[in-house]
Amino acid sequence: MRDFQLPGRSPVLATNGMCATSHPLAAKTAINILEQGGNAMDAAIAGAVLLGICEPQMTGIGGDCFVLYSPAGSDEVHALNGSGRAPQALNAAVLRDAGETAVPLTSPHAVSIPGAMDTFCTLSNDVGKLGLDTLLAPAIHYAETGVPVAARVAFDWANDAGTLQGKARDVYLMNGRAPQSGETFRAPGQAEVLRRVAKQGRDAFYTGEIAEDMVAALGKLGGLHTIEDFANTACTYGDPIAATYKDLEVLEHAPNGQGATALLMMNMLSHFDIASMDPLGAERVHIEAEAAKLAYDSRNRFLADPDHTARLEHMLDPATAQKLAALIDPTKAMGTPAPLSEAVHKDTIYITVVDKDGMAVSLIYSIFHGFGSGIASDKFGILLQNRGAGFTLEEGHVNELQGGKRPMHTIIPGMIRQNGKVMMPFGVMGGAYQPNGHARLVSNLIDFGMDPQTAIDAPRAFTDKGVLNVERGYSDGVRAKLSEMGHKVEIPRTAIGGAQAIKLRRDGVLEGASDPRKDGCALGY
Repeated sequence: MRDFQLPGRSPVLATNGMCATSHPLAAKTAINILEQGGNAMDAAIAGAVLLGICEPQMTGIGGDCFVLYSPAGSDEVHALNGSGRAPQALNAAVLRDAGETAVPLTSPHAVSIPGAMDTFCTLSNDVGKLGLDTLLAPAIHYAETGVPVAARVAFDWANDAGTLQGKARDVYLMNGRAPQSGETFRAPGQAEVLRRVAKQGRDAFYTGEIAEDMVAALGKLGGLHTIEDFANTACTYGDPIAATYKDLEVLEHAPNGQGATALLMMNMLSHFDIASMDPLGAERVHIEAEAAKLAYDSRNRFLADPDHTARLEHMLDPATAQKLAALIDPTKAMGTPAPLSEAVHKDTIYITVVDKDGMAVSLIYSIFHGFGSGIASDKFGILLQNRGAGFTLEEGHVNELQGGKRPMHTIIPGMIRQNGKVMMPFGVMGGAYQPNGHARLVSNLIDFGMDPQTAIDAPRAFTDKGVLNVERGYSDGVRAKLSEMGHKVEIPRTAIGGAQAIKLRRDGVLEGASDPRKDGCALGY
């Protein structure tokens, strides 16, 4: 139990349904949908689409998503890949010939075809109960009437506003500046898009005037996208991948997401007695940072489009983790593995919903960098992701940019089973941090017996690009010790990631947890 004389959050407890996400309006919308008779998938879709209005710097209908879900009355977990592909006419040679060594982040060549809307429509049809018109109504309302900008959203908006270009500056800035906390943001163009999708389904987005608007905006800047690229967009069902950490089975989405990185990292950490360490001490931070370096190096070598991913079985083999763990010196930091040119950053939203029948949904949805590519369509103001920056231009690499191929993705939904039973849908936002965040959350739960809210609240550290970022929640003594071990230690300007989780307790109570690093909350009824 937390100390009630100190700042903090209590877990949210309910029995009929629960949502945890990064904005209160989205959480409330999800609960409203459950109360109207919708299931967890209906609620997750409605909340996620609204998050694109509440947190447009993080996500939107010009982005991608991945989903894990467990149907009511079942402990099976299904996966759906809602990531889009590069335009057919684009390949790495085009950019190499232009003198590029990486996909430029704000170029139309960084814009892969958005896959999220196709995914939402597919899941509504295949799994949901209420229909798209009901699910999109809240987002249409708020896009039209406006949403007061939340505090963390305003902070991120100001940080990332420089990415916006052309039409996007008109849509997402107020008289040329980022909105301040409490000012109202409206997106009437997106309201019209959602109205059309509510009436006509996914084809309203991927064919006709809306698709033409996106293609024209990209083509004007030199993009090679076609109407056919949009029309052919299709999400794909698959099976999750999994690994066991002590008595918890952790399920992740298969590549092109980076969930295998989290599993490899957990497999490495299992070779250390983490539970004997101070949960907020330097020793644990060091071991975790070294495991992350090795796991992320493997990610950069092997993960790509599902049709191109190399040596996934090798990456998930416990023997591989054992060999990598043996490379870790418990007292000294290793050099940073050579980074590849894939752009990795921090901007994502996550929503999880559990309904009264036990359906559990873990959904993550993003436009990649803050405000994505910074490119918006002219008529409807659809902000387009820059997921194509997840490709490498290295010739012959499994993740080399090719037309019709999916890039390596940072976003990963998670699910935990215990004794064969679904125990917790969870997600950790934060771009590259996400695998590290999954491993840290699972370790907090099982090694230190933390409840989900405490596990999320706990301070974080993450090694990235040669710097060990250590949040202010750690003591100066810990930072000094880490420096002595050879780490280049800094306090990050922005909090590391964000997380949401719902625990399905054996007594039938749902226990929701939401990260105070974001504006959101867990709500139940």
